[in-house]
Amino acid sequence: MKNMNLKEKTLSFLALNNFSDLSKVQQLCLPKILKGEKLVAIAPTGTGKTHAYLIPIAEMIDEDDPNLQVLISCPTKELAYQILDKAKLLRKVMPKLNIKVLSGGQDVERLNLDNTQVIIATPGKLCDLYQKQNLRVDRIKMFVIDEFDMTLEFGFLKDIDMIFTKMADDVQTLAFSATLSEAMKPFIKKYLAGAEIIEVKDDSKFAPKIEHYLVNCKHLSYGEMLLKILPTLNPYVCMIFANTREECTAIARLLKDHDYRLLEIHGGLNARSRQQALRFLKHKDYSYIVCSDVAARGIDIDGVSHVISLGFPYDLEYYIHRAGRTGRAGRNGLCIALYRQEDLTRIEALRKKGINFKWKTFKNGSLKDEVKRVEYLKRAASEEKALARALTKKKEKVKPGYKKKKNELIQAIKRQRRREFIRSKIKEERKERYRLKAREKA
Repeated sequence: MKNMNLKEKTLSFLALNNFSDLSKVQQLCLPKILKGEKLVAIAPTGTGKTHAYLIPIAEMIDEDDPNLQVLISCPTKELAYQILDKAKLLRKVMPKLNIKVLSGGQDVERLNLDNTQVIIATPGKLCDLYQKQNLRVDRIKMFVIDEFDMTLEFGFLKDIDMIFTKMADDVQTLAFSATLSEAMKPFIKKYLAGAEIIEVKDDSKFAPKIEHYLVNCKHLSYGEMLLKILPTLNPYVCMIFANTREECTAIARLLKDHDYRLLEIHGGLNARSRQQALRFLKHKDYSYIVCSDVAARGIDIDGVSHVISLGFPYDLEYYIHRAGRTGRAGRNGLCIALYRQEDLTRIEALRKKGINFKWKTFKNGSLKDEVKRVEYLKRAASEEKALARALTKKKEKVKPGYKKKKNELIQAIKRQRRREFIRSKIKEERKERYRLKAREKA
């Protein structure tokens, strides 16, 4: 920061945010943005992407100019207000600065945007305002697309495209995203041609320290297993993810019936309820949050110590985003996924992505290692190493039929492994049936 010759107001903004140093994505983006360059920044959740554009906004904006200078687009209302919370500190160093949020539920006809230099808005509301001639975008200096991948996933490409066509050709465009998807590339080629793509895969200062537990629900529902494990956790903030609005509502009702104070955040709530939930989150009044995946992206909830997934999302990337809610800024976090037998293929897919799961079972009031599963995985790993050695071992003399015999050996080992796994599952299911029968008799 010392070598950037930042203005006094920018340094004051950094001080208000208690920034003693910049994150990796901020260090890479800030010099280029200050030079007026366009860019695409890809970085994991929780690495400081929002301030990567708020800091240069503090440096570049002219509070004495009453015209709209910066437009920030984001895919959800919740994210818009979260950005506003972070941007409010700009007003403390620039008292004349006027920042407004535009989102669903507002009466377009009554909006007064005079003397507004910064607008934070959802794409649909931007188009709505432009079409009603309440918004001029041809003079703005900077256009920021936050959560770019999520913007495309939510179907806002046409809205963003329409706004882009009304801007000046020299507008500085910045796109920030957690991932770089194939769907983003045509847009980048069209509107950000030549822009540098800055990709930060990890930041040791902000690297998450997350443990991943898998807990077998067996014969219990998600809700029943959840009620068993929650008393063992003692979280600071625990986010509980369900796959649908209906599941969110049912789980929230179940937990409330068992005297848990919680918040709900999902698309089934009306705008007022969602806004109220965000206010409560800001003041950290609740330790439990029941939510859908709309809350897994973009919304920054401080102090999340535990994440619980009730099953796995259809798009496994969302599991990674869920897990990214905890272990922020180098803190420790625990991600617990409740699973059933039909989830094993998805678990294996996540393991191939590099997630190191620990298999757990709920027994005698606590989570313990699922011994048989752990032993099976160790044995399988040992067999995989043996197979790898067999495949790579050099032979001085290759006898006729050697390859055929080697393949037969490999297949025999794999068949034996499958048989052992099936036998172990049959034993588990028998024991479970005996337990259920005993419970019924009791």
